[in-house]
Amino acid sequence: MFEQLGLIGCGLMGGSFALALKRAGLVKRVVGYSKSPSTTERARQMGVIDVEAPSALLAVSGADIVLMAVPVSATEATFKAIRHLVTPSTLYMDVGSTKRDVVDAARRVLREHVGSFVPAHPITGKEVSGVEHADANLYAGKQVILTPIERTLTGHLKKATDVWTALGCNVLRMSPESHDSAFAAVSHLPHLIAFALINGISGQPHGKDYMSLAGPGFRDFTRIAASDPKVWRDILIANKEELLAQSKIFQRTLQALEVMISSGNAEALEGLIDQASSARADWRMNTPKPV
Repeated sequence: MFEQLGLIGCGLMGGSFALALKRAGLVKRVVGYSKSPSTTERARQMGVIDVEAPSALLAVSGADIVLMAVPVSATEATFKAIRHLVTPSTLYMDVGSTKRDVVDAARRVLREHVGSFVPAHPITGKEVSGVEHADANLYAGKQVILTPIERTLTGHLKKATDVWTALGCNVLRMSPESHDSAFAAVSHLPHLIAFALINGISGQPHGKDYMSLAGPGFRDFTRIAASDPKVWRDILIANKEELLAQSKIFQRTLQALEVMISSGNAEALEGLIDQASSARADWRMNTPKPV
C-alpha cells in the first residue's frame, strides 16, 4: 500500500506501528527519526526501521505515509519541523492520547495543508516504554479513534481507516472535543486515581509493608500507575479542563460511598455497589461498533 513510512518517534508506539506495517506487507521501507540518536540506531538494529534520518524533516522526505509518535506536548514543534514538506499527497497521522490540543497545533502550523493530517488515537499501550518493547501485535484487535475535522481530506480519512483496519484494528470516528471528554473519564481519570492511590499508600510509614501484602486485584487496579511519567504529565495537563471536571464527579461519588460507610447504612451502600457492579457487567455490551 505504501512505498515509504516516515516515522517520527521510534519508541513503543511508533516502533510497533512500523513492525505491524512491515509484517502486513503494507510498506516497503521505513525511515525513522528520534530525538535520541541511540534510540534511532537501536530501532535500525532491531529491524523496526530501515534507514536512520538525522532530522524529522528528512524522515518525512519521500514518504507517502508519516506517523508522529511523539509526546502530545511535542506535537506543535514536530509540525513546525516538517511543515515545508507537508503536501496533500502524503497521509500524516499521530498517536496522541489527547486530540483538541493536537488539532489546534495542526491548524496553527499546517494551515492550508491541515487536511493532510488525520488525528488518531490507538487505544493500546504498555506500562513500559522504549523501542525495545515494540511489538507487531500491539494494535491487533484494539480500537483506534480517528478525529477528523471539517478540512480533513476525504481520501486521507479513508486511507487512514483502511491502514488501521488492515492492522486488525476496530476504527471509530469522533470529534476531537467528544474524544477528549470521553477519554478524560475512561483513561485520564483512572491514571490520575492510580497515581494518587500508589502515592497515598507508599507515602505512609508502613506503606511498603502494606503493598507487600497486596494481591491480584491491587496489581490489576494499579498497573497503569507504572506508566511513563513524562507522557502522562503531558496528557493530564493537555486535557486538564475535562479531567478536572471528571475528577469532581469522581470525588462526589466517592463521598457518597463514604457517607454510607460512616453512617453504617448497609442497604444504601449495597445499592451503590450493585449499581457499579451492574454498570461494569454491561460495559462490553455498550462498546461502539466500528465504522
